[in-house]
Amino acid sequence: MNISNSRRMYSPQFSDMASISVRRFAWAIGKKMPATVDLMVKLLPTIIDPSKVCLLCQDNGKCQQCIFCKQIDPEELTVLETVI
Repeated sequence: MNISNSRRMYSPQFSDMASISVRRFAWAIGKKMPATVDLMVKLLPTIIDPSKVCLLCQDNGKCQQCIFCKQIDPEELTVLETVI
């Protein structure tokens, strides 16, 4: 496989505080940490104005995959409401 032609996913390094906090949130909602981070990201449009994010976006080719262009799944919202 030619690595130069493949796209690599960015894997952020979280601070200890962020990692510890996400782990505890995951326990509270009964999910694994990656699923918990996904749910947290899905909450962002309720905290941050999506139009402002879109206005400053630097990758307009992935709008259909971006949470700022989508609605939260009702089932996921129910999980989040148990701890909010």
